[in-house]
Amino acid sequence: MLQMNSSEHSEKSMLAVTLEVMHRAADRLGLDQSIRNVISKPQRILSVAVPVRMDDGRIEVFDGYRVQHSLARGPAKGGIRYHPEVTMDEVVALAMNMTWKCAVVDIPYGGAKGGVVVDPTQLSIGELERLTRRFTSEISIIIGPEKDIPAPDVNTNAQVMAWVMDTYSMQMGYSIPSVVTGKPIEIGGSLGRVDATGRGCVYTIVELAKKINLKLEGATVAVQGFGNVGSHAAVILQDIGCKVVAVSDVHGALYNEHGLDCRAIQAVAAKTGSILDYQGDAEEIPREQALEIPVDILVPAALGNQIHAGNAHRINAKIIAEGANGPTTNEADEILRSRGTIIIPDILANAGGVTVSYFEWVQGIQSLSWTEKQVAAELERRMVSSFNQVYERAQREDVDLRTAAYLIAIERVAQAIRLRGIFP
Repeated sequence: MLQMNSSEHSEKSMLAVTLEVMHRAADRLGLDQSIRNVISKPQRILSVAVPVRMDDGRIEVFDGYRVQHSLARGPAKGGIRYHPEVTMDEVVALAMNMTWKCAVVDIPYGGAKGGVVVDPTQLSIGELERLTRRFTSEISIIIGPEKDIPAPDVNTNAQVMAWVMDTYSMQMGYSIPSVVTGKPIEIGGSLGRVDATGRGCVYTIVELAKKINLKLEGATVAVQGFGNVGSHAAVILQDIGCKVVAVSDVHGALYNEHGLDCRAIQAVAAKTGSILDYQGDAEEIPREQALEIPVDILVPAALGNQIHAGNAHRINAKIIAEGANGPTTNEADEILRSRGTIIIPDILANAGGVTVSYFEWVQGIQSLSWTEKQVAAELERRMVSSFNQVYERAQREDVDLRTAAYLIAIERVAQAIRLRGIFP
């Protein structure tokens, strides 16, 4: 088994958490050891050095990774993140979770993930472009529209994907828009992609609210992390009548018991980079309090392991919809479930992004363009269907939603492995 880095969360690394949940579901399925051996390890790990010429002429070398967990159900799919705390174990865990995420919403992909150990806020735009192009060149031996399709993730965006696409296309000698998703509309991106993860998360909240008879009109919400996922989820929840009382980002948190103007905060954050520059009716509070304010719905949409044994007892939410990847440790999950909190797991709640990425890839392969209305309708259909399958499985087997989602996902991947067999 891969070794966990000591810099990971003091409880357990994301990889340990991911493997524990997987094995728990595999035990319940009675999964044979041979299949378990296959899905417990990534199929391919590429570790690269990324030399970059800085603006002052120095050469800095950054560590980068691209991990493909499974190709059993189709090409690998997963984002690229730029963050100073990226580790190989984290990227492996995220790739594994991408496999389950794609399987639970039944799209024909396996899981992958990429990362570079860097703080992009310390780079100029030119340095960021050169880093992206060199990293793309280094991983180009394993990516491609039929092999592995990257997408944006933490601290990457449509512009970064445009550089990835251009670099790969230059190496191939012709334009290949379908090598990435989440790219600008003008070069083959999909309408509806920007808010897809946040919108998909809201669709699962709406469906759960129906099941438990929670009235969303006036329901209180806190959103931890106000990036691409959290900001759009907050705005959409506000639009359907929820009262978003707290939001946070890396700089701090804002609170208003009567509800915040999330669209205005989103506009300010997009312009200045911080929600704290918002001048409207809001009280600044410590960042960690955004998780702990009593609300009906909590959306953790930042990084992994944000809800842990140290703070789980202070979290007071009826529903937690995991907009981030792996925001809740297993210890915290047990604490929260014992207190009656219903958790919509990340592999379902934040699958909207990869679902619309799939739509973008299909459009690119077929040289077609869907309308935003078509994208939203198909996303809703797939997210609602997937949620109901998970919810019904949970009810039938008397398990929580996370276990039910993993049961469905692992069954689908295991069946693909059985049908394909092992080469040679």
